[in-house]
Amino acid sequence: MKLMSFNVNGLRACINKGFYDFLKKEDPDILGIQETKMQEGQAVIDNMGYYTYMNSAIKKGYSGTMVFTKKKPLSVHYGLTSGSHNDEGRTITLEYEDFYYVTLYTPNSKDGLLRIPYRMEFEDALREYLLELKKNKHVILCGDLNVAHNEIDLTNPETHHFDAGFSDEERNKFSELLNAGFVDTFRELYPDVVKYSWWSYRALSRVRNIGWRIDYFVVDKEFMPRVKDSLILNDIEGSDHCPVALIIE
Repeated sequence: MKLMSFNVNGLRACINKGFYDFLKKEDPDILGIQETKMQEGQAVIDNMGYYTYMNSAIKKGYSGTMVFTKKKPLSVHYGLTSGSHNDEGRTITLEYEDFYYVTLYTPNSKDGLLRIPYRMEFEDALREYLLELKKNKHVILCGDLNVAHNEIDLTNPETHHFDAGFSDEERNKFSELLNAGFVDTFRELYPDVVKYSWWSYRALSRVRNIGWRIDYFVVDKEFMPRVKDSLILNDIEGSDHCPVALIIE
């Protein structure tokens, strides 16, 4: 199976930049997208033969997630435990026979880490939710997690230690998730590879490859033997992020 994740930074804009061509060419079994920035009905979506599920933020033009899947899931859940933390449409969970697929758009802590208290609350709730899922079957988490975990995961780390996405608080929360029994699949398979998944629109950052790796596939440790590859497809455009993919047996 090919599983994919893509922060489209506005689905309507990405559609105009070739989203459907990307979907047809890559032909994923499941695709989670983040930052749709739209409510249902704001655009005509071509399902391309997929089942589709959307979780929109209450605030228009903000956040939001969506999933395209070839196989109808056993169940679909929006939000975290008991549907909490769902005002911003940040999570969708699809249940299949032997795993849960969770697509996630983690809150940005904002300039000056103004939203770090909420980010920490969200991270704790997320970890609790994933551990509850893990009691029942395997867990595959994907999306824009808004953190570069280690210095290898961004350009010029020495200048970003107090910035959103590379603060000690955010990095430590990601470590807590891994220590709870989960694996960063790309870094597990490619411990020394420098590759990014997001570039600022400023200063020709993508052309100069000044970027961050903040888009992930994370799985529980027991699922890792089924992972055949974890990919960052940084030749695919249409957003300030590029897609990431997980190949499983």
